Amino acid sequence: MKEVVPLDTIESRILYIRGQKVMLGKDLAELYGVETRVLNQSVKRNMKRFPKDFMFQLDETETEKLVSQNVMPHKKYFGGSQPYAFTEQGIAMLSGILNSDRAINVNVEIMRAFVRIRKMLISNASLARKVKALEKKYDEQFRVVFEAIYSLMDASEKKTNKKIGFNRER
Repeated sequence: MKEVVPLDTIESRILYIRGQKVMLGKDLAELYGVETRVLNQSVKRNMKRFPKDFMFQLDETETEKLVSQNVMPHKKYFGGSQPYAFTEQGIAMLSGILNSDRAINVNVEIMRAFVRIRKMLISNASLARKVKALEKKYDEQFRVVFEAIYSLMDASEKKTNKKIGFNRER
């Protein structure tokens, strides 16, 4: 099956806010092919489906931060209200209230993008553990080398106390 939206496009719109991977309502609406106000109205009519860990509204500071980081061009990008951010579970819940074929197909692609990101994070964590283990192993080996170098330096300092050369006073 051909992708409705390329995974790279979806992944580029996944943000990290409040310690969670989220997508903004405006971006989701664009991907689903609906107006942001339509998505927001659907969400407001079904608020019981969106607890705090599924969706939250950004505050002024978070919105300003997104603008300053060039994630979006200006606050007007959101049409005058603070944007909603949807977690992976919230996005899955959207599929139940937006019933168009496009929304369903896009939702499938979004879920695949989240799974792919999760796999990359797990892989990176595993790699980080291996690097730390190597670091510990080599730090120990280099400690021995440095101790040997320091002891050689100490020994050479002790030898320099004697004068080198011919002594005429005998």
